[in-house]
Amino acid sequence: MIAKKKTWFDVVLVLFFIVIVIITLYPFLNVLAISLNDATDTLRNINFVIPRKFTLSNYKYVFQDADIIKPFFLSVVKTVVGTLAGVVCTAMLAYTLSRRDFIFHKPFTILFVVTMYVSGGLIPEYLLIMRTLRLGNNFMVYILPGLIWVYNMILVRSFIDGLPTALQEAAKLDGANDFQIWYKVVMPLCTPVIATIALYYAVGQWNSFMDTYLYAKKLPTLQYKLYEIMSQAQMQLDTHSTSNVTQAVTPMAIRMAVTVVATVPIIVVYPFLQKYFVGGMTVGSVKD
Repeated sequence: MIAKKKTWFDVVLVLFFIVIVIITLYPFLNVLAISLNDATDTLRNINFVIPRKFTLSNYKYVFQDADIIKPFFLSVVKTVVGTLAGVVCTAMLAYTLSRRDFIFHKPFTILFVVTMYVSGGLIPEYLLIMRTLRLGNNFMVYILPGLIWVYNMILVRSFIDGLPTALQEAAKLDGANDFQIWYKVVMPLCTPVIATIALYYAVGQWNSFMDTYLYAKKLPTLQYKLYEIMSQAQMQLDTHSTSNVTQAVTPMAIRMAVTVVATVPIIVVYPFLQKYFVGGMTVGSVKD
């Protein structure tokens, strides 16, 4: 076969995507470099992607507090439980609203969509959680309020609507009830969208900060603890502070180290879910 000659358009296209990759990766590499760099270079506001004077002082400062272990463990449990509960409840609701024989599927769908545009506000939410539900400093305050995201529900429902109805009808003729149809027929075919919303729930649960700040300061998560560490570093390194100032770290370097610590777990999980983002799982499911 004759190899296709590269045109100027191909060269320009390759260069364009190389520039896009550099623009995308540079902020992450810059954050990592500052977190591993010496305080003196950080104070100079030097932009770089490789630490000029490598040091782990910033990470030692972050992890010097022994109390960080409990918030880390709580964040892991919160993320796992919140993600599993959110995925199951969202998938069940989406399947119910996708059923055409459910006479209230349109009114309920409209009510859920309205909540995406109209919110009751922070004060009613606070009164509901703290006074009515009495979830203050309770682990369930991390799970129940964010149990279902309407956007995720719409994604799953749209995916289910694209599945062949013949599959559900055939299962019903074989004697399967609604739960069996959802669990054994619909859910296996929804693997791509389930993986997608699972990542959304996991990122949301892992990065959430305001729920601890407002409702559960006695159950601090990793994000809240890192916020406290960053605030303490700012106070201790303030030039107006009367305490001893440690020049081994800087507030900027601590902030970048905290960013890396909070981001790494999600970056580790993402590659395992990325392969499920591609649709087309139902191709060939219905045979002639």
